[in-house]
Amino acid sequence: MLIRFTIENIFSFGDRKEFNMLPYPRLSTLNAHRYKLLDFEVLKMASLYGANGAGKSNLIKALYYLQKLVINEEIPLYLKDSQFKFQKHRHDTAQLLAVEFIQDNVPFYYGLEIVQGRIQTEELYKSGLGKRKDELIFERKTDENEVTTIQFLEAFEEDEKSRLLKAILIEEFVKADESVLKILSNRENKFLVEIKKAFAWFEDTLQIITPDSKPAALAHKVDKDAGFKKYAEDLMRSFHLGISSLATEKKKLREFFGEDNERELNTLIKKVEDAPKQMLGLNTGRGEELIIVKEEDNIWVKSLKVGHEGGDDLSVPFDLDEESDGTIRLLDFVPAFRNVIAAPKVFVIDEIERSIHPLLIKELVKKFSLDEHTKGQLIFTTHESNLLDQKIFRQDEIWFAEKNKSGSTDIYSLSGFKEHKTIDIRKGYLNGRYGSIPFLANLQDLNWNEYATEESLV
Repeated sequence: MLIRFTIENIFSFGDRKEFNMLPYPRLSTLNAHRYKLLDFEVLKMASLYGANGAGKSNLIKALYYLQKLVINEEIPLYLKDSQFKFQKHRHDTAQLLAVEFIQDNVPFYYGLEIVQGRIQTEELYKSGLGKRKDELIFERKTDENEVTTIQFLEAFEEDEKSRLLKAILIEEFVKADESVLKILSNRENKFLVEIKKAFAWFEDTLQIITPDSKPAALAHKVDKDAGFKKYAEDLMRSFHLGISSLATEKKKLREFFGEDNERELNTLIKKVEDAPKQMLGLNTGRGEELIIVKEEDNIWVKSLKVGHEGGDDLSVPFDLDEESDGTIRLLDFVPAFRNVIAAPKVFVIDEIERSIHPLLIKELVKKFSLDEHTKGQLIFTTHESNLLDQKIFRQDEIWFAEKNKSGSTDIYSLSGFKEHKTIDIRKGYLNGRYGSIPFLANLQDLNWNEYATEESLV
Protein backbone atom coordinates (compact mmCIF):
# COMPACT_ATOMS: atom_id res chain seq x y z
CA MET A 1 0.00 0.00 0.00
CA LEU A 2 1.15 3.52 -0.76
CA ILE A 3 1.29 5.88 2.21
CA ARG A 4 2.98 8.95 0.73
CA PHE A 5 5.13 10.12 -2.18
CA THR A 6 7.45 13.11 -1.80
CA ILE A 7 9.04 14.98 -4.70
CA GLU A 8 11.34 18.00 -5.11
CA ASN A 9 13.17 19.69 -8.00
CA ILE A 10 11.85 17.36 -10.70
CA PHE A 11 9.87 18.35 -13.82
CA SER A 12 7.39 21.06 -12.77
CA PHE A 13 7.91 20.45 -9.05
CA GLY A 14 10.29 22.99 -7.53
CA ASP A 15 9.63 23.09 -3.79
CA ARG A 16 9.16 19.87 -1.88
CA LYS A 17 5.61 18.52 -2.19
CA GLU A 18 3.88 15.51 -0.72
CA PHE A 19 1.02 13.42 -2.06
CA ASN A 20 -0.42 11.02 0.51
CA MET A 21 -3.11 8.42 1.07
CA LEU A 22 -3.77 9.36 4.69
CA PRO A 23 -7.37 9.74 5.88
CA TYR A 24 -8.38 13.09 7.33
CA PRO A 25 -9.23 12.34 11.01
CA ARG A 26 -12.52 14.22 11.15
CA LEU A 27 -14.09 12.75 8.03
CA SER A 28 -16.67 10.04 8.67
CA THR A 29 -17.93 9.39 5.13
CA LEU A 30 -17.26 6.19 3.16
CA ASN A 31 -15.53 4.50 6.08
CA ALA A 32 -15.00 1.34 4.00
CA HIS A 33 -12.41 3.40 2.08
CA ARG A 34 -10.15 3.32 5.14
CA TYR A 35 -7.90 0.25 5.03
CA LYS A 36 -6.48 -0.66 8.44
CA LEU A 37 -2.98 -2.14 8.38
CA LEU A 38 -0.60 -2.50 11.32
CA ASP A 39 -2.86 -0.32 13.49
CA PHE A 40 -2.48 2.31 10.75
CA GLU A 41 -4.98 3.55 8.16
CA VAL A 42 -4.58 4.34 4.46
CA LEU A 43 -7.15 5.27 1.82
CA LYS A 44 -8.26 3.04 -1.03
CA MET A 45 -8.68 5.75 -3.70
CA ALA A 46 -7.39 9.11 -4.87
CA SER A 47 -8.09 11.33 -7.86
CA LEU A 48 -5.91 14.26 -8.94
CA TYR A 49 -7.42 17.17 -10.89
CA GLY A 50 -5.75 20.09 -12.60
CA ALA A 51 -5.68 22.23 -15.73
CA ASN A 52 -3.54 21.22 -18.70
CA GLY A 53 0.08 21.93 -17.83
CA ALA A 54 -0.58 22.09 -14.08
CA GLY A 55 1.77 19.16 -13.46
CA LYS A 56 -0.53 16.34 -12.36
CA SER A 57 0.93 13.95 -14.95
CA ASN A 58 4.42 14.94 -13.79
CA LEU A 59 3.63 13.47 -10.38
CA ILE A 60 2.80 10.12 -12.02
CA LYS A 61 5.79 10.40 -14.33
CA ALA A 62 8.15 10.95 -11.39
CA LEU A 63 6.81 7.88 -9.59
CA TYR A 64 7.09 5.89 -12.82
CA TYR A 65 10.74 6.85 -13.29
CA LEU A 66 11.51 6.09 -9.66
CA GLN A 67 10.09 2.62 -10.24
CA LYS A 68 12.18 2.21 -13.41
CA LEU A 69 15.30 3.41 -11.60
CA VAL A 70 14.83 0.79 -8.86
CA ILE A 71 13.98 -2.11 -11.19
CA ASN A 72 16.56 -1.35 -13.89
CA GLU A 73 19.07 -0.03 -11.32
CA GLU A 74 20.30 2.92 -13.41
CA ILE A 75 18.95 6.46 -13.58
CA PRO A 76 16.49 6.67 -16.53
CA LEU A 77 17.55 8.93 -19.38
CA TYR A 78 14.50 11.16 -18.86
CA LEU A 79 15.65 11.95 -15.31
CA LYS A 80 19.11 13.06 -16.45
CA ASP A 81 18.00 16.65 -17.19
CA SER A 82 14.69 16.85 -15.36
CA GLN A 83 15.43 19.53 -12.75
CA PHE A 84 12.87 22.26 -12.15
CA LYS A 85 13.95 24.89 -14.64
CA PHE A 86 12.75 28.09 -12.94
CA GLN A 87 15.58 28.26 -10.43
CA LYS A 88 19.23 29.27 -10.32
CA HIS A 89 21.90 26.58 -9.98
CA ARG A 90 19.31 23.92 -10.71
CA HIS A 91 21.90 21.35 -11.81
CA ASP A 92 23.67 21.60 -8.45
CA THR A 93 20.48 21.26 -6.39
CA ALA A 94 19.50 17.77 -5.25
CA GLN A 95 16.44 16.10 -6.74
CA LEU A 96 14.40 14.18 -4.19
CA LEU A 97 12.20 11.14 -4.77
CA ALA A 98 10.90 9.39 -1.67
CA VAL A 99 8.09 6.95 -1.00
CA GLU A 100 6.61 5.43 2.13
CA PHE A 101 4.67 2.19 1.71
CA ILE A 102 3.59 -1.07 3.32
CA GLN A 103 4.58 -4.39 1.78
CA ASP A 104 3.80 -7.77 3.35
CA ASN A 105 2.89 -6.08 6.63
CA VAL A 106 6.22 -4.25 6.84
CA PRO A 107 6.23 -0.43 6.58
CA PHE A 108 9.13 1.05 4.60
CA TYR A 109 10.55 4.45 3.75
CA TYR A 110 12.75 4.57 0.64
CA GLY A 111 14.34 7.75 -0.66
CA LEU A 112 16.84 8.98 -3.24
CA GLU A 113 18.70 12.25 -3.75
CA ILE A 114 20.18 12.77 -7.21
CA VAL A 115 22.76 15.45 -8.03
CA GLN A 116 24.18 15.87 -11.55
CA GLY A 117 23.33 12.30 -12.55
CA ARG A 118 24.84 10.86 -9.36
CA ILE A 119 22.86 9.15 -6.60
CA GLN A 120 24.12 11.23 -3.72
CA THR A 121 21.98 9.50 -1.09
CA GLU A 122 19.92 6.31 -1.15
CA GLU A 123 18.26 5.05 2.00
CA LEU A 124 15.85 2.39 3.16
CA TYR A 125 14.28 2.42 6.61
CA LYS A 126 11.69 0.34 8.35
CA SER A 127 9.18 3.10 8.95
CA GLY A 128 7.87 3.83 12.43
CA LEU A 129 4.71 5.26 10.79
CA GLY A 130 5.07 8.38 12.92
CA LYS A 131 4.53 6.37 16.11
CA ARG A 132 8.00 4.89 16.60
CA LYS A 133 11.52 5.72 15.55
CA ASP A 134 12.44 4.63 12.02
CA GLU A 135 14.87 1.69 11.89
CA LEU A 136 17.82 1.86 9.49
CA ILE A 137 18.12 -0.96 6.95
CA PHE A 138 20.76 0.74 4.80
CA GLU A 139 21.98 4.19 3.85
CA ARG A 140 24.28 4.71 0.90
CA LYS A 141 26.12 7.94 0.13
CA THR A 142 28.23 8.82 -2.92
CA ASP A 143 30.34 11.99 -2.93
CA GLU A 144 31.33 14.25 -5.84
CA ASN A 145 34.38 12.02 -6.47
CA GLU A 146 32.02 9.03 -6.85
CA VAL A 147 33.34 7.41 -3.67
CA THR A 148 30.59 5.36 -2.04
CA THR A 149 29.97 4.42 1.59
CA ILE A 150 27.13 2.23 2.89
CA GLN A 151 25.88 1.99 6.45
CA PHE A 152 23.73 -1.05 7.32
CA LEU A 153 21.74 -1.94 10.40
CA GLU A 154 23.82 -2.57 13.48
CA ALA A 155 23.55 -6.39 13.47
CA PHE A 156 24.85 -6.50 9.88
CA GLU A 157 27.81 -4.24 10.69
CA GLU A 158 28.78 -6.45 13.66
CA ASP A 159 28.80 -9.65 11.58
CA GLU A 160 32.18 -10.54 10.02
CA LYS A 161 30.78 -12.26 6.89
CA SER A 162 28.40 -9.39 6.31
CA ARG A 163 31.21 -6.86 6.51
CA LEU A 164 33.08 -8.86 3.84
CA LEU A 165 29.97 -8.80 1.64
CA LYS A 166 29.74 -5.04 2.12
CA ALA A 167 33.36 -4.54 0.99
CA ILE A 168 32.80 -6.67 -2.14
CA LEU A 169 29.60 -4.81 -3.00
CA ILE A 170 31.25 -1.41 -2.75
CA GLU A 171 34.34 -2.46 -4.69
CA GLU A 172 32.75 -4.45 -7.51
CA PHE A 173 29.04 -3.63 -7.87
CA VAL A 174 28.02 -0.19 -6.63
CA LYS A 175 28.09 2.58 -9.23
CA ALA A 176 27.44 6.27 -8.75
CA ASP A 177 24.45 6.42 -11.12
CA GLU A 178 22.83 3.13 -10.08
CA SER A 179 20.49 2.17 -7.28
CA VAL A 180 21.67 -0.56 -4.89
CA LEU A 181 18.20 -1.68 -3.76
CA LYS A 182 17.93 -4.44 -6.38
CA ILE A 183 21.52 -5.62 -5.83
CA LEU A 184 20.92 -5.92 -2.09
CA SER A 185 17.57 -7.64 -2.57
CA ASN A 186 19.35 -10.41 -4.47
CA ARG A 187 21.85 -11.12 -1.65
CA GLU A 188 21.25 -14.16 0.53
CA ASN A 189 22.04 -12.50 3.83
CA LYS A 190 19.90 -13.00 6.92
CA PHE A 191 20.15 -9.33 7.85
CA LEU A 192 18.87 -8.12 4.46
CA VAL A 193 15.77 -10.28 4.00
CA GLU A 194 13.35 -7.36 4.36
CA ILE A 195 15.01 -5.60 1.42
CA LYS A 196 13.45 -8.28 -0.80
CA LYS A 197 10.02 -7.15 0.38
CA ALA A 198 10.79 -3.50 -0.35
CA PHE A 199 12.01 -4.35 -3.86
CA ALA A 200 8.90 -6.48 -4.46
CA TRP A 201 6.73 -3.40 -3.88
CA PHE A 202 8.39 -1.64 -6.83
CA GLU A 203 8.55 -4.73 -9.04
CA ASP A 204 5.14 -6.30 -8.41
CA THR A 205 2.80 -4.27 -6.17
CA LEU A 206 3.14 -0.88 -7.88
CA GLN A 207 1.46 -0.89 -11.31
CA ILE A 208 1.48 2.31 -13.39
CA ILE A 209 -0.65 2.75 -16.52
CA THR A 210 0.24 5.69 -18.77
CA PRO A 211 -1.92 7.15 -21.56
CA ASP A 212 0.21 5.25 -24.09
CA SER A 213 0.10 1.89 -22.31
CA LYS A 214 -1.07 -1.18 -24.20
CA PRO A 215 -2.91 -4.17 -22.69
CA ALA A 216 -0.01 -6.13 -21.20
CA ALA A 217 0.20 -9.89 -21.82
CA LEU A 218 -3.57 -10.19 -22.16
CA ALA A 219 -3.26 -12.90 -24.78
CA HIS A 220 -1.24 -15.03 -22.36
CA LYS A 221 -3.58 -14.41 -19.41
CA VAL A 222 -6.64 -15.28 -21.50
CA ASP A 223 -4.93 -18.47 -22.71
CA LYS A 224 -3.71 -19.76 -19.35
CA ASP A 225 -6.25 -18.56 -16.78
CA ALA A 226 -9.86 -19.65 -17.35
CA GLY A 227 -11.07 -17.58 -14.39
CA PHE A 228 -9.42 -14.44 -15.75
CA LYS A 229 -10.84 -15.12 -19.23
CA LYS A 230 -14.39 -15.35 -17.87
CA TYR A 231 -13.94 -12.19 -15.78
CA ALA A 232 -12.48 -10.28 -18.75
CA GLU A 233 -15.28 -11.35 -21.11
CA ASP A 234 -18.00 -10.53 -18.59
CA LEU A 235 -16.50 -7.10 -17.90
CA MET A 236 -16.10 -6.21 -21.59
CA ARG A 237 -19.65 -7.42 -22.36
CA SER A 238 -20.98 -5.17 -19.58
CA PHE A 239 -19.66 -2.14 -21.49
CA HIS A 240 -22.03 -2.92 -24.40
CA LEU A 241 -19.35 -2.48 -27.06
CA GLY A 242 -20.54 -5.44 -29.12
CA ILE A 243 -17.76 -7.65 -27.74
CA SER A 244 -18.85 -11.23 -27.25
CA SER A 245 -15.62 -13.04 -26.46
CA LEU A 246 -11.85 -12.86 -26.00
CA ALA A 247 -9.58 -15.56 -27.40
CA THR A 248 -5.90 -16.30 -27.92
CA GLU A 249 -4.45 -17.29 -31.27
CA LYS A 250 -1.36 -19.49 -30.82
CA LYS A 251 1.28 -20.35 -33.39
CA LYS A 252 4.70 -21.88 -33.02
CA LEU A 253 7.51 -19.36 -33.43
CA ARG A 254 8.84 -20.66 -36.75
CA GLU A 255 5.34 -21.03 -38.17
CA PHE A 256 4.56 -17.42 -37.26
CA PHE A 257 7.79 -15.78 -38.46
CA GLY A 258 8.80 -18.25 -41.16
CA GLU A 259 12.13 -20.02 -41.65
CA ASP A 260 13.91 -17.37 -43.72
CA ASN A 261 15.64 -15.47 -40.89
CA GLU A 262 17.42 -18.21 -38.95
CA ARG A 263 19.86 -15.88 -37.16
CA GLU A 264 17.10 -13.50 -36.01
CA LEU A 265 14.96 -16.43 -34.86
CA ASN A 266 17.81 -17.91 -32.82
CA THR A 267 18.44 -14.50 -31.22
CA LEU A 268 14.76 -14.23 -30.34
CA ILE A 269 14.72 -17.76 -28.91
CA LYS A 270 17.67 -16.94 -26.67
CA LYS A 271 15.98 -13.75 -25.44
CA VAL A 272 12.86 -15.72 -24.53
CA GLU A 273 14.83 -18.39 -22.71
CA ASP A 274 16.77 -15.78 -20.75
CA ALA A 275 13.73 -13.62 -19.95
CA PRO A 276 11.93 -13.68 -16.60
CA LYS A 277 9.25 -16.39 -16.74
CA GLN A 278 10.61 -17.17 -20.25
CA MET A 279 8.19 -14.69 -21.79
CA LEU A 280 8.61 -11.59 -23.97
CA GLY A 281 6.16 -8.98 -25.20
CA LEU A 282 6.62 -7.43 -28.65
CA ASN A 283 4.62 -4.60 -30.16
CA THR A 284 3.97 -4.81 -33.87
CA GLY A 285 3.99 -1.78 -36.15
CA ARG A 286 0.19 -1.95 -36.12
CA GLY A 287 -0.01 -1.48 -32.36
CA GLU A 288 -0.76 -5.12 -31.59
CA GLU A 289 1.07 -6.93 -28.77
CA LEU A 290 2.57 -10.35 -29.41
CA ILE A 291 3.45 -12.57 -26.48
CA ILE A 292 6.33 -14.95 -27.12
CA VAL A 293 6.56 -17.62 -24.44
CA LYS A 294 8.25 -20.97 -23.89
CA GLU A 295 5.83 -23.69 -22.83
CA GLU A 296 6.27 -27.45 -22.87
CA ASP A 297 9.60 -27.24 -24.73
CA ASN A 298 7.99 -25.19 -27.51
CA ILE A 299 8.07 -21.45 -28.13
CA TRP A 300 4.69 -19.98 -28.97
CA VAL A 301 3.56 -16.65 -30.36
CA LYS A 302 0.25 -15.56 -28.85
CA SER A 303 -2.01 -12.73 -30.00
CA LEU A 304 -5.34 -11.53 -28.68
CA LYS A 305 -8.50 -11.85 -30.76
CA VAL A 306 -11.61 -9.87 -29.85
CA GLY A 307 -14.90 -11.48 -30.87
CA HIS A 308 -17.71 -9.18 -32.04
CA GLU A 309 -21.33 -10.11 -32.63
CA GLY A 310 -23.02 -9.08 -35.85
CA GLY A 311 -26.22 -9.91 -37.68
CA ASP A 312 -27.57 -13.48 -37.87
CA ASP A 313 -25.83 -14.29 -34.55
CA LEU A 314 -22.49 -14.16 -36.36
CA SER A 315 -19.37 -13.73 -34.21
CA VAL A 316 -16.23 -12.49 -35.97
CA PRO A 317 -12.72 -12.25 -34.43
CA PHE A 318 -10.97 -8.86 -34.73
CA ASP A 319 -7.27 -8.09 -34.26
CA LEU A 320 -6.39 -5.59 -31.56
CA ASP A 321 -5.28 -3.00 -34.11
CA GLU A 322 -8.82 -3.03 -35.55
CA GLU A 323 -10.30 -1.90 -32.25
CA SER A 324 -10.97 1.71 -31.21
CA ASP A 325 -8.64 3.56 -28.84
CA GLY A 326 -11.39 3.45 -26.22
CA THR A 327 -11.79 -0.32 -26.44
CA ILE A 328 -8.03 -0.83 -26.16
CA ARG A 329 -7.94 1.49 -23.15
CA LEU A 330 -10.70 -0.53 -21.47
CA LEU A 331 -8.83 -3.75 -22.19
CA ASP A 332 -5.87 -2.20 -20.40
CA PHE A 333 -8.08 -1.75 -17.34
CA VAL A 334 -9.24 -5.39 -17.29
CA PRO A 335 -6.26 -6.82 -15.35
CA ALA A 336 -5.91 -3.59 -13.39
CA PHE A 337 -9.35 -3.71 -11.83
CA ARG A 338 -9.20 -7.46 -11.24
CA ASN A 339 -5.91 -7.14 -9.37
CA VAL A 340 -6.86 -4.07 -7.38
CA ILE A 341 -10.09 -5.76 -6.26
CA ALA A 342 -8.54 -9.06 -5.19
CA ALA A 343 -5.02 -8.15 -4.00
CA PRO A 344 -3.22 -5.32 -2.15
CA LYS A 345 -1.87 -3.85 -5.40
CA VAL A 346 -1.37 -0.14 -6.05
CA PHE A 347 -2.66 0.91 -9.48
CA VAL A 348 -1.75 4.40 -10.64
CA ILE A 349 -3.43 5.53 -13.88
CA ASP A 350 -2.63 8.75 -15.75
CA GLU A 351 -5.67 10.23 -17.55
CA ILE A 352 -8.09 7.47 -16.58
CA GLU A 353 -10.86 8.90 -18.79
CA ARG A 354 -8.75 9.05 -21.97
CA SER A 355 -10.77 7.83 -25.00
CA ILE A 356 -13.55 6.53 -22.72
CA HIS A 357 -17.09 7.90 -22.42
CA PRO A 358 -17.57 9.91 -19.18
CA LEU A 359 -20.61 7.88 -18.06
CA LEU A 360 -18.78 4.61 -18.55
CA ILE A 361 -15.68 5.62 -16.60
CA LYS A 362 -17.85 7.02 -13.81
CA GLU A 363 -19.73 3.74 -13.45
CA LEU A 364 -16.48 1.77 -13.42
CA VAL A 365 -14.92 3.95 -10.72
CA LYS A 366 -18.20 4.01 -8.78
CA LYS A 367 -18.38 0.21 -8.76
CA PHE A 368 -14.87 0.03 -7.30
CA SER A 369 -15.68 2.77 -4.79
CA LEU A 370 -18.82 1.11 -3.44
CA ASP A 371 -17.35 -2.41 -3.29
CA GLU A 372 -16.55 -2.96 0.38
CA HIS A 373 -14.42 -6.06 -0.30
CA THR A 374 -11.63 -4.47 -2.37
CA LYS A 375 -8.03 -4.94 -1.22
CA GLY A 376 -5.95 -2.58 -3.36
CA GLN A 377 -5.55 1.13 -4.07
CA LEU A 378 -6.66 3.02 -7.18
CA ILE A 379 -4.99 6.39 -7.86
CA PHE A 380 -5.50 8.39 -11.03
CA THR A 381 -5.31 11.78 -12.72
CA THR A 382 -8.30 13.10 -14.60
CA HIS A 383 -10.13 16.11 -16.04
CA GLU A 384 -13.51 14.40 -15.70
CA SER A 385 -15.58 16.60 -13.39
CA ASN A 386 -18.46 14.08 -13.34
CA LEU A 387 -16.35 12.02 -10.94
CA LEU A 388 -16.44 14.82 -8.35
CA ASP A 389 -19.14 13.13 -6.33
CA GLN A 390 -19.03 12.70 -2.56
CA LYS A 391 -20.98 9.45 -2.93
CA ILE A 392 -17.93 8.07 -4.75
CA PHE A 393 -14.99 9.86 -3.10
CA ARG A 394 -14.16 11.06 0.36
CA GLN A 395 -12.93 14.66 0.45
CA ASP A 396 -9.43 13.46 1.41
CA GLU A 397 -9.39 11.30 -1.74
CA ILE A 398 -9.74 14.31 -4.05
CA TRP A 399 -6.56 16.23 -4.87
CA PHE A 400 -5.81 19.27 -7.02
CA ALA A 401 -2.69 20.39 -8.89
CA GLU A 402 -2.03 24.04 -9.71
CA LYS A 403 0.97 26.12 -10.77
CA ASN A 404 2.02 28.87 -8.34
CA LYS A 405 3.56 32.24 -9.25
CA SER A 406 7.06 30.75 -9.52
CA GLY A 407 5.85 28.21 -12.10
CA SER A 408 6.11 25.33 -9.62
CA THR A 409 3.36 22.74 -9.19
CA ASP A 410 1.48 22.76 -5.93
CA ILE A 411 -0.76 19.85 -4.87
CA TYR A 412 -3.40 19.91 -2.15
CA SER A 413 -6.39 17.92 -0.94
CA LEU A 414 -10.04 18.96 -0.90
CA SER A 415 -10.14 18.05 2.80
CA GLY A 416 -8.20 21.25 3.49
CA PHE A 417 -11.30 23.25 2.46
CA LYS A 418 -13.46 21.60 5.15
CA GLU A 419 -16.54 21.45 2.94
CA HIS A 420 -19.83 19.95 4.17
CA LYS A 421 -20.43 16.38 3.04
CA THR A 422 -23.60 17.41 1.17
CA ILE A 423 -22.08 20.21 -0.94
CA ASP A 424 -21.92 19.90 -4.73
CA ILE A 425 -18.14 19.82 -5.14
CA ARG A 426 -18.39 19.46 -8.93
CA LYS A 427 -20.15 22.81 -9.18
CA GLY A 428 -17.65 24.39 -6.80
CA TYR A 429 -14.73 23.04 -8.82
CA LEU A 430 -16.08 24.31 -12.14
CA ASN A 431 -16.69 27.72 -10.57
CA GLY A 432 -13.05 27.88 -9.50
CA ARG A 433 -13.70 27.48 -5.77
CA TYR A 434 -10.75 25.09 -5.35
CA GLY A 435 -8.48 26.50 -8.05
CA SER A 436 -6.70 24.14 -10.48
CA ILE A 437 -8.87 25.03 -13.50
CA PRO A 438 -7.88 26.85 -16.72
CA PHE A 439 -8.09 30.66 -16.66
CA LEU A 440 -10.04 31.53 -19.82
CA ALA A 441 -10.68 35.28 -19.56
CA ASN A 442 -7.99 36.20 -22.11
CA LEU A 443 -9.49 33.77 -24.62
CA GLN A 444 -12.66 35.85 -24.74
CA ASP A 445 -10.60 38.94 -25.55
CA LEU A 446 -8.81 37.25 -28.46
CA ASN A 447 -9.95 38.69 -31.79
CA TRP A 448 -8.93 35.75 -33.97
CA ASN A 449 -10.60 37.19 -37.09
CA GLU A 450 -7.80 39.73 -37.51
CA TYR A 451 -5.37 36.85 -38.13
CA ALA A 452 -7.53 35.26 -40.83
CA THR A 453 -5.85 36.86 -43.89
CA GLU A 454 -6.02 35.28 -47.32
CA GLU A 455 -2.36 34.26 -47.04
CA SER A 456 -2.96 32.43 -43.76
CA LEU A 457 -5.76 30.39 -45.35
CA VAL A 458 -3.54 28.96 -48.08
